[in-house]
Amino acid sequence: MTFLFTDIEGSTRLWETQREAMTEALPRHDALLRQCIESRGGHIFKTAGDAFCAAFATAASAVEAALAAQRSLRAERWPEDAPIRARMALHTGAAEIRDGDYFGAPLNQVARLLAAGHGGQTLVSEITHDLCRDRLPAETTLKSLGEHSLKDLARRETVFQLCHRDLPQAFAPLKTLLAPIDENMPSIAVLPFVNMSRDEENEYFADGLAEELLNVLSKIRGLRVASRTSAFSFKGTKVDIPTVAQKLNVATVLEGSVRKAGKRVRVTAQLIQVATDSHLWSDSYDRELEDIFAVQDDIAQSVVKELRSALLGEKPDSSASAAVKAEIQAAAKGRGENVEAYRLYLQGRFFEDRSTREGMAKGVEYYRQALELDPEYALAWAGLSRSYASQAGSSWLPITEGFAKAREAAESALQFGPDRAEPQLAMGWIRMYHDFDWKAADSLLRRAVELAPGDAQALRDSAILAGCLGRPDEAVALLRRAAALDPLSAQVHRSLGRWCYAAGLLEEAEAALNKTLELNPLGTRTHHYLGAVRLMQKRLDEALEEFQREEHDTFHLLGLALAHHARGEPAEAQAALQELSDKDPGGSAYQIAQGYAYLGAADVAFDWLERAYVQRDPGLANIKLDPLLHNLRGDPRWQPFLEKMGLAE
Repeated sequence: MTFLFTDIEGSTRLWETQREAMTEALPRHDALLRQCIESRGGHIFKTAGDAFCAAFATAASAVEAALAAQRSLRAERWPEDAPIRARMALHTGAAEIRDGDYFGAPLNQVARLLAAGHGGQTLVSEITHDLCRDRLPAETTLKSLGEHSLKDLARRETVFQLCHRDLPQAFAPLKTLLAPIDENMPSIAVLPFVNMSRDEENEYFADGLAEELLNVLSKIRGLRVASRTSAFSFKGTKVDIPTVAQKLNVATVLEGSVRKAGKRVRVTAQLIQVATDSHLWSDSYDRELEDIFAVQDDIAQSVVKELRSALLGEKPDSSASAAVKAEIQAAAKGRGENVEAYRLYLQGRFFEDRSTREGMAKGVEYYRQALELDPEYALAWAGLSRSYASQAGSSWLPITEGFAKAREAAESALQFGPDRAEPQLAMGWIRMYHDFDWKAADSLLRRAVELAPGDAQALRDSAILAGCLGRPDEAVALLRRAAALDPLSAQVHRSLGRWCYAAGLLEEAEAALNKTLELNPLGTRTHHYLGAVRLMQKRLDEALEEFQREEHDTFHLLGLALAHHARGEPAEAQAALQELSDKDPGGSAYQIAQGYAYLGAADVAFDWLERAYVQRDPGLANIKLDPLLHNLRGDPRWQPFLEKMGLAE
């Protein structure tokens, strides 16, 4: 039996604000649904308000009914103040019937699937997809939205969306992936701890202590934690606590200091409630370095207990303390237990974050030293993978060599830390940007978001994948969420600007890229993307100015070629592209293809795309929505190339 559940998105709000319009619209909605369901052999066994529950003998007839209903609802002229958008879900399974009603697990599953969707969207379970995929109505497809975990259901499964040219194709991410941000949820920023040691080399240790506290707290249920990039942007500044809290949109701030001398360490920490400018808690610890993990756990437990007591009114009794301790231990899993390896790992992170050639090389060396002491240290393996992939992507290592090393490290990270987000992200990046294995990348990155829903990096990577797969609305929605969680991250805002540009949201793209420059004026590629936006806005002089400011040589030359062509200066455009082709044919094949495509030289562009494919150029991942390749999309070679990339519909 295949079950169809439907309801109207936002009906509660519509009844409260537009009762008269809803009173007029609902009978028409009900009549349309009844006609579409019953004419295709469906049995409506329950209604409740605006919700319908129907059963069908076959999956194919249920899909036909859902398609007919959505098309009819979309074609209907609804009151302007009460647009009716129904969400629908289909699932197949054996159920028990008693007194005209159905009972059993399939009913629960289709209800959970419905709750994940949006108005106008029809979701189909994996089993229903398998039963009807060869018997779909004309011009109808079922598009995979990847694997999801539905509420209260243990097994993850692939969810599909019913698609037809008469229906909208793009929706926000399923609600399994993005729960709304609850402004009433206790929130905290962990600022970088101040290094009080005489030796400046110990700065990495102070940063690492605060970072590990942030990582642990971000995994605690019912607590929103400002992302590391934004919180650490205040390092070394004189900004006052209320300003920090306002910029990060948090109610509490944890700050502290570290003094390390030999094998002794003194840590002080204080938790500040910003609204009252009061200390909820403070403490200091004088310990041996070997006890640093215990110190971290003590601080984390104290912070969580105080937040729940002060902000949620929980009683700080022994059972609550035991529960918090268990949560902290679970959140810290995979952290490693070797203190010296941990110290080396922190140094690796410190240098990796510099994102320079020299810093990345030092990061690799420290990660390798940490792994010599603790070969099962998942976070160090993940850091090593990130660093190798970054070296390959920046032409500091040959692409093949760098990604081979990154893959080996990511495999070890997954082996030793399967329930940490970091290994999932490391392997997801390789699957996306080197293997072009979109299904595997989707599974890994969605798993990372499930493990760390408040991690802006996990959201950003998932957004990039959505964009690569041709889902711009989802990419932008995820990046907006990442920007809300990490408001001072130049990397997140640059990605938001880039994908808004790809989606045609030019004003938002411009704002995001200007914010990126405000946060990091020296970052590369930002001026290039802003120049591309100016081109699309037909502001050609400003586009040229932005491209001239770009410091990354590849994107500087590509931008000059684009701007000169748009300005009717073909000789200058060809000269810039020729210089780029001569300078870096082994690392810039995709950018050279972009340039020739924009200039209208399709044959040359496809030659460079083929070179990029042979080289496994990471830029190819962006091909599907790249505005610069617009001139190639009508070419008979375009679709076969997308098929080779695994990106054809």
